[in-house]
Amino acid sequence: MAEVIRMPRMSDTMEEGNIIGWLKKEGDHVEPGQTLAEVETDKATMELDAFVEGVILHIAVKEGPVAIDGVIAVIGQPGEDWKAVLAAANGGAAAPAANGQTPAPVAAPVAEVPAAATSTEDSRIKASPLAKNIAKESGVSLEQLVGSGDQGRIVKKDVEAFLENKGTAPVATPTAPATPAPAATPAAKSEAPSSAPFAFNAGGNNYEEVGVTQMRKVIARRLGESLFTAPHFYLTIEINMDRAIEIRKQLNEVSPTKLSFNDLVIKAVAASLTQHPAINSSWLGDKIRYNKDINVGVAVAVEDGLLVPVVRYANMKTLSQINTEVKTLAGKAKERKLHPDEMSGNTFTISNLGMFGIDEFTAIINPPDACILAVGGIFEKPIVKNGEIVVGNTMKVTLSCDHRVVDGATGAQFLQTFKSILEEPIKLLV
Repeated sequence: MAEVIRMPRMSDTMEEGNIIGWLKKEGDHVEPGQTLAEVETDKATMELDAFVEGVILHIAVKEGPVAIDGVIAVIGQPGEDWKAVLAAANGGAAAPAANGQTPAPVAAPVAEVPAAATSTEDSRIKASPLAKNIAKESGVSLEQLVGSGDQGRIVKKDVEAFLENKGTAPVATPTAPATPAPAATPAAKSEAPSSAPFAFNAGGNNYEEVGVTQMRKVIARRLGESLFTAPHFYLTIEINMDRAIEIRKQLNEVSPTKLSFNDLVIKAVAASLTQHPAINSSWLGDKIRYNKDINVGVAVAVEDGLLVPVVRYANMKTLSQINTEVKTLAGKAKERKLHPDEMSGNTFTISNLGMFGIDEFTAIINPPDACILAVGGIFEKPIVKNGEIVVGNTMKVTLSCDHRVVDGATGAQFLQTFKSILEEPIKLLV
């Protein structure tokens, strides 16, 4: 019996997946575990693997967005009536056409005859969009790789294997073209412009429109819901970071990894949450959940938007453990390799823009959290110490609170504890 392949839920917030491209085509035989297509979710570009063995009888959506549980393909045995299977899956309705086109019947797979060597398409290096993206970000030329996919197509695992072996993976041997292109004559070279001429479209429409990615759609939807559903209020406090600077310097003399100020912030937040459980909570409509585990989300800027990997049980981890975990998660976030479970379960979120020279800002609460902490940079400024004006290092933080869960005094008390810990980081040891 043929199996209907539906769009799976690849993350806890995913409502639809965007099919970037198929690595298999109708008529191809597939086995469980083989990659069928690449799907862009709200958080990452992921590979959709087959879970049954058979032949791809029908691809319902070649590319584009598909809702969760939407039909994307049918896999079965050669000659099976996939239209009847789809009709049964749709409650007797006619099988939908792929991208508005009437699908042609699928015959049993036959051996393919290689196309002519002069074909322009075949002269290009075949690689999946995800493999191309990873190779580009890693500075790896596709010409160095040998593909293990269909018809020698380079896929994600080929690039990863090359990187893991530090360039010792098999190297593709370039094949000389069947008909070399004629060399340009000196006259032709002289006619080519050295640079593109300046062009100005006076009175025209000078803009570019780019399609919204799945990630950007979810950011717009979830943060829009958060801002206009949860009544936000904001509390800002200034912290003297002189002692934190001294302690960090001393810790880095013995730490196995180079600790950052963000590591101190995460650890101080976790320690403060143990004393103020109301901040580590979630609004659930008819009840409030007070989370026992302290899982701190750390906002990471990526090319298409924002991802929030989660440091679980942050209160139980050392500064060096937090540092290593955040570096690993941030690296995976920028490469779009985070697993859904690495981006879920947060009970509190930190957004740090201090490295960009931002003094202070407010952040929108990241559901289902009740609060988010916006962290600014550390700046030298005149401060009053022991009745004298001296140069001090200060940092401003702003706590955004959901007033349905957290009251002003509760948020203020949390910030007082957080401030006291960073001004005397020795408290992290007791």
